[in-house]
Amino acid sequence: MSGRIKFCPRCGSIMYPKRDGARYLLVCKSCGYSEEASREDHQAYRMRVTVEKGPRDKIVVIDDETPVGAQVLKGSVTCPKCGHDEVYFWMMQTRSADEPMTRFYRCKRCRYTWREYA
Repeated sequence: MSGRIKFCPRCGSIMYPKRDGARYLLVCKSCGYSEEASREDHQAYRMRVTVEKGPRDKIVVIDDETPVGAQVLKGSVTCPKCGHDEVYFWMMQTRSADEPMTRFYRCKRCRYTWREYA
């Protein structure tokens, strides 16, 4: 097999490594098929660790002085925090493709950023 991931000859599912004492095996979790494997074949499989994400991981932070593609608006939008009427304005697709784009605003004076869903 030469150190590559193998698929089950019966059902086509991926074979997983299993150690039985001094023996190395490749086992199909779908149909139960198993076969002997070399140590090198066994090491070809790398186990991945699932990283748990918290609520803060979903927050998108835009920290540029002037966001890419932003335009300046004067007089038409007022900052809800400080009342200044000059803001940066840009749009991003933050939801699925069939949803409208999200409008972002950032005050030029206090840098408060907020969004509006169209």
